[in-house]
Amino acid sequence: MATNIRALAAKCIYAVIDKGRSLGDELPKQQEKVEGKDKALLQEICYGVIRYLPELEYEVQQLIQKPLTGKQRVFHFLMLVGLYQIKYTRIPDHAAVSETVAATKPLKNSHLKGLVNGVLRNYQRTVERQNKNNDDSEKLPDAIKFNHPSWFIKKIKIAYPEQWQNILTANQDKPPMWLRVNQQHHTVEQYIALLDEVDIQHEYIDPLSKAIKLKQAVDVNKLPNFAEGHVSIQDGAAQQAARLLDCQPNDRVLDCCAAPGGKTCHMLELTPQIESMLALDVDENRLIRVQDNLSRLKLTAKIVTADAATNEWWDGQLFDRILLDAPCSGTGVIRRHPDIKWLRKASDIEQLTLLQEKILKNIWSLLKPGGTLLYATCSILPEENNKQVQHFIENNNDALLISITENKTDIGWQILPNEHSMDGFYYAKLVKKEI
Repeated sequence: MATNIRALAAKCIYAVIDKGRSLGDELPKQQEKVEGKDKALLQEICYGVIRYLPELEYEVQQLIQKPLTGKQRVFHFLMLVGLYQIKYTRIPDHAAVSETVAATKPLKNSHLKGLVNGVLRNYQRTVERQNKNNDDSEKLPDAIKFNHPSWFIKKIKIAYPEQWQNILTANQDKPPMWLRVNQQHHTVEQYIALLDEVDIQHEYIDPLSKAIKLKQAVDVNKLPNFAEGHVSIQDGAAQQAARLLDCQPNDRVLDCCAAPGGKTCHMLELTPQIESMLALDVDENRLIRVQDNLSRLKLTAKIVTADAATNEWWDGQLFDRILLDAPCSGTGVIRRHPDIKWLRKASDIEQLTLLQEKILKNIWSLLKPGGTLLYATCSILPEENNKQVQHFIENNNDALLISITENKTDIGWQILPNEHSMDGFYYAKLVKKEI
């Protein structure tokens, strides 16, 4: 019997939303059970339901008498899977309904078949009526209209009163595919010529980092010389780090919180004469990805598993350059990881800012006088970014902020989601004054 994609999707979404597991961990487990195009369909459904969760849950609530609980909860998510297909995919409605209803069998609760079928067919009947009464959507709470948790919407409204709706809308977009050319092998122009030869179209080159944005995402194995390490996948915002840190030959460099290693590799590609590169991360499993990336690109760095808030791992030699890609809320990369909306809690933010402060204070002590530290997050929350850096400068008289934007009064550079098609990201460049 063929594996039912909808059943796997319901299980995956249940694990993320009700069990608090990462979509990045759960989806591959379910994808192992299918092949070819089914992997992509499973990903599309799982990501889609998690993107539009409040809206889909609202629709289901209108169509059932009481919510499903306990062992039946997976069928709640199965109904969301069905609604998502009808509402947001090109799958014919009849196929979406029949395949979703059929998923009740492998989920081992066929007596709920009638409920799932009834909800989906009733939804189909109400679609036309809802289309005639679009004004009703204006009355819905922002959490449903914008498909984000209320606590997050409140924070974004305060931080970005003129842009909050654009930010929330951008978070719902599917992210573009960006390439980083390994300039040890090709210039950007040379690699674009290779893309043209295999008819892979690009539509934008970032003028600062030379990152390439593709017109459409492709399988990495179709990229010329990917296996040989001539190109990597990395968002345009993340590619700013190596440029801003500007490593020099003979520098001792620390990439702090380095996993999965994209920035480590980029720095080594741009400055192969770096004296030593140390990639530090607290998560040993994630450091495997760092080594994998280094191996594919034929680069070398010392990899250390340790807590950046302590100095137990340090050999006593100061660093010329430090990249601190601090643990953060991830609120700038929601379009890439929509489960962040539901895994992250308001109470997490204060804990994260305290951790960032602790790591920044410790790592600063490892920087040479005259050395440069680049503070980075993939967050858009001011308390993790410009407020964090402002607080640090006020409490460290040897810290000099270097302007990296056209507005010299900016405390760092805040990139908002989809600004220049990039992820949300923050950078602040600090030089240690010789006192």
